[in-house]
Amino acid sequence: MVARLIWLALCLVAAASFSFAQNSAAQSEQAYPTKPIHLIAPYGPGGPSDILARMLGERLAAILGQPVVVENKPGAGTTIATRMIADAPRDGYTLILSDTPHALNPAVFDKIPYDPVKDFTPIALVARAPTFLFVNSSQPVKNAEDFVRLAKARPGQITVGSGGNGTVAHLIIALLEHAANISVTHVPYNGSARSTMGAAAGEIDAVIAFLPAALPHVQSGRLRPVAISLSQRDPAYPDVPTFEESGISNMVLQGWWGILAPAGLPRPIQLKLNKAFIEAVSDATVQERYKTLLIEPATSSPEELGALIAADLQRWTRVAREAGIKLQ
Repeated sequence: MVARLIWLALCLVAAASFSFAQNSAAQSEQAYPTKPIHLIAPYGPGGPSDILARMLGERLAAILGQPVVVENKPGAGTTIATRMIADAPRDGYTLILSDTPHALNPAVFDKIPYDPVKDFTPIALVARAPTFLFVNSSQPVKNAEDFVRLAKARPGQITVGSGGNGTVAHLIIALLEHAANISVTHVPYNGSARSTMGAAAGEIDAVIAFLPAALPHVQSGRLRPVAISLSQRDPAYPDVPTFEESGISNMVLQGWWGILAPAGLPRPIQLKLNKAFIEAVSDATVQERYKTLLIEPATSSPEELGALIAADLQRWTRVAREAGIKLQ
């Protein structure tokens, strides 16, 4: 009898403890945030990702009523910062401003210390940017069709630069070769600023890059944008034709930036953060500052960002495999 009473008492204590824990967790989620949020930028200071993180962090702090501390954690193609987020507490106080390499790195590196889908909770898309094919202005190329014609006339002789092996631009070059049935020589540089400078100086014939890195050389007349990776011309660049216009399919793609948290983030916190980031991106002052970065404001549901990452992972894995691109 005594043993049974003790057992019943223990059960009641356990049930009360479980109920208390549940109520505490619910109250914590409802009160979130109650302390500073850390937003990780996986690149060094001064670049578009760093500027974007600080711009959004400032607005997010005003919306949520807590400081947002931006920390730069560059290195290893963003994998150092990304691994740190995968291992962080699942409480919404450590986030990362991720970008396209999140879905690309697993396709090109032999080993990645995390799963790009399972180890993260998607929050919201915050920006997009198309890529361009730029040629040195001395080249007789006005559009992608001209470029393909030149590459077929000189197989393997046309040099196309990127910001490095395994970068977005490198894989886009491989994608272009496959889509247009051409062969070019890839020239990797140390960063997109260096690759666009090389094309402008005539070291290489062409380069794949985002507009910010190439803009000074476009404005000086040394580089000419001849194709954009959208389904239709961008009103901001009406004179730049799409790859599709030149009959090159499967070249519709955009770079992206999005907010991720560790896997297992409670749904109420995920939705609160999603709403806050959408509000931050939609702010008129923030949108004006986007223009100075030459990137496009964009938002999404958590599910849409998750689907984008999964689709990109599948696409870049296929491209890397077909092109034989694999890094240590």
